[in-house]
Amino acid sequence: MLSELAESKATGALKAGRSGTVYLSKGRVCYVECARTPTVEELLTVSGRITSHGVKTARQTTAATADGGDMLVRRGVLSRGELQLCVLGATLDASFFLFGANVPKPRFREGDRHWLGIQWFFDVPGLFRECHRRRARLDRAWPSAELDSRPVVPVRRIRAHHVMLTALQWEILLNADADTTPIELAKRIGRPAYTTLLAVREMAAAGLLETPAAAPEPPPPEKRLELPKRVAGSAPRPEPPNGNGRRAQSSFPEISGDPSDVNLLIRLRNALEAFQ
Repeated sequence: MLSELAESKATGALKAGRSGTVYLSKGRVCYVECARTPTVEELLTVSGRITSHGVKTARQTTAATADGGDMLVRRGVLSRGELQLCVLGATLDASFFLFGANVPKPRFREGDRHWLGIQWFFDVPGLFRECHRRRARLDRAWPSAELDSRPVVPVRRIRAHHVMLTALQWEILLNADADTTPIELAKRIGRPAYTTLLAVREMAAAGLLETPAAAPEPPPPEKRLELPKRVAGSAPRPEPPNGNGRRAQSSFPEISGDPSDVNLLIRLRNALEAFQ
């Protein structure tokens, strides 16, 4: 549906229920919101660039004109570059998680605009390619999504003598409480969800985080030990007769001097030792 809107040069908002919204201007994406990722407003407030009250006032003032971003730049709250960079990161972040999620059938509302106005443009095929590139990079760092929804838990002891961390990885370790997932951490520290998730996977690959234990392999089946069979061709050694002229009855197997009988005894001994 998004590709069709891009081909028709549509302007408006494509809403995917509560999962998120894609804003288009003449067929190009200018902003994306996703319920799972921090918005521009959250990134700006958590970083201390603007207060929550300032964001609320700006939204109410520019709701009809949709030029809130220009107003913030004119008042000196943000530079144009800061605003564009923030919109760029938030849009790519939200696109990655929104396009890969199971969402209800989206509805398009023609003419709807975001209160910040247009700060950046993205062509739809390029946005899809960037999402595929980011997915491949995540898989290279840690080829499984098992960590994406699990709490971040640092290991208590590492094997290496020295560890090098990025600024983001340091923030993640400081804020990890063994109960918060990577995406929840991203909102808490005011960082994009994708870069936070990538940092978590890279730390897991480096052995700095607890990872799900691999399922234990089933034990190998026990081998049944069979008693050795008598070698064909070996014959019992005749015993000398007793005083009555009869052969003495023995409870032990009769063994001849044949080498095959010696091998039989060795195999029997080995089997008995294995049973002990």
